[in-house]
Amino acid sequence: MRRVVFGGESFQPFTERLSGYTDAYAKLVFGVDGVEYPEPFDIKTIRATMPVDVWPVMRTYTIRHVDYERYELAIDFVIHGDEGVAGPWAMAAEPGDVLHIRGPSGGYAPHPDADVHLLVGDEAALPAIAAALEAMPAGARAVAFIEVADAAEEQPITTAADLELTWLHRDGAAPGTTSLLADAVYDWPWPDGDVSAFVHGEAGLLKTVRPYLLKERGLPRSAVSISGYWRRGNDEEGFRTWKSQQEDAVMRPAAT
Repeated sequence: MRRVVFGGESFQPFTERLSGYTDAYAKLVFGVDGVEYPEPFDIKTIRATMPVDVWPVMRTYTIRHVDYERYELAIDFVIHGDEGVAGPWAMAAEPGDVLHIRGPSGGYAPHPDADVHLLVGDEAALPAIAAALEAMPAGARAVAFIEVADAAEEQPITTAADLELTWLHRDGAAPGTTSLLADAVYDWPWPDGDVSAFVHGEAGLLKTVRPYLLKERGLPRSAVSISGYWRRGNDEEGFRTWKSQQEDAVMRPAAT
């Protein structure tokens, strides 16, 4: 993973829209190398006036940290060699480079009334999990299961909460191919009291963990933040298409 810090004169309005979400995310806009885009940079104008093959692509990333005094934010990128758009950009990024960022948005922050916070995810969810843990006050109880490639990918996380943190290592397995996270959740001794769950990662994780939490453990939907951040074999455009198809299938009435 590589951390890139963004800031600039126009950054203050961006930070003012963060609203305290610990899973806050932004859309990073990557243009085509060598193409000059009209200023001011506007996606709608570009799509209306320029050929499709030079349209910028957008990638969604969780905001790892915000410095409100310096008007800076940090974003952690998972690097897969030269695969993808964002990873190679992050590997080559240098101070002074410019990137357009849209947003932010978000939907989760640790619920203050929960007796236990359960946080589960892989590298894609690690920034949001770390941000949530860092926002928890002393006396909060948190249990986190985080999947990474190996021990070298573990990150220090500072929190005032009473934290039980378990790192799960793939040890050579490809991301999105193991049951490490699901098995960890199943094997966790279920506590007394109200549990609030944040479960994010590869889409396959949700097929097993969602029904376990909602049906077997009886958590109310208001106590669960669970969503796929990515799907093995898809880039972001493909994942959005797949996700919309799943939602449409759920909403469509069964044939009679």
